[in-house]
Amino acid sequence: MSENCTKLIFALSKSAKLNWGLQNVALKRIYTGAILPLLLYGAPIWHKAIDTASNKLKFIRVQRLINMKIAKAYRTVSNEALSALTRLTPIAIKIQEASQYYHIISGWGKEITKVETRMETKYLLHPAETINFLSEETKDTSAVQIYTDGSKSE
Repeated sequence: MSENCTKLIFALSKSAKLNWGLQNVALKRIYTGAILPLLLYGAPIWHKAIDTASNKLKFIRVQRLINMKIAKAYRTVSNEALSALTRLTPIAIKIQEASQYYHIISGWGKEITKVETRMETKYLLHPAETINFLSEETKDTSAVQIYTDGSKSE
């Protein structure tokens, strides 16, 4: 997988030079649409193999190559800085996420986990409708009491 992705990145690098070629938005889209699915193929099966240093290094090398092309950076820039510049999640974390997501969806997970999904704003409740303010009558029966002036904080 890493060799195929490396060949693809080098083919793209011919058109993504410093002063001309593909822009970083297009390269990021190519990474998320073509290279990342190739790298994550079968991740739920082999995700534990990424813990070994040699396997992890192969995946980091591929992501570093595409990060350098997206950021149009020099080879001396660190991998962590490249990930921050391009705003791409490190590949080891992506592999772990893909594996966990597959196990949750397929029902292999031992514990029931809620998966966070996007919700449209029309379904969100207004904060004034969700917060119950304490009155003098309900002060002793509520589970959480917040004092904003700091008078009764421990």
